Amino acid sequence: MSATAPDLPDPAPGEEFSTLLVGIQRLVRRRLREGLSEPRLRGAQVELLRLVADFPGLRVSDAAAELCLAANSVSTLVNQLVALGLLRREVDPADRRAALLYVTGEAVERLADWRARRDALVGDVVAGLSAEDRAALAAALPALRGVAAGLRRPSGEPGAVAAAEGRSG
Repeated sequence: MSATAPDLPDPAPGEEFSTLLVGIQRLVRRRLREGLSEPRLRGAQVELLRLVADFPGLRVSDAAAELCLAANSVSTLVNQLVALGLLRREVDPADRRAALLYVTGEAVERLADWRARRDALVGDVVAGLSAEDRAALAAALPALRGVAAGLRRPSGEPGAVAAAEGRSG
């Protein structure tokens, strides 16, 4: 008699996926830091800048929810980025207690440079793969989007596991 049900997925691919994803992200960050002249930003700072660049006028509370961070942690990041001249904060005219966030021109330039360097780095590595591996990566993108969608859902929400597995929920 089997100890596991036959329709349960093997956890090993998920474990390897998680390990590889963290390692790839770390290696990309390290390679992109090589030769930088300006002060390096922490990962959470870059994530916040990218989010605000994509959604100008975002509230601190909405940024915290999107980044899955505590509001006071995002406030600390905002203060750091404002001090560096990469983010500006404006009072929300609809609620004077709230702040709206906007990236500065310098932040736009740094993000564009970072994206171009990242795209070139990863593009070169992917181009060096076999045609079969490149096709496999392209074919995996919908499943990876499903994993991201599943991880964005609260853990108790119905369909979180199905979305992570690439099924509709």
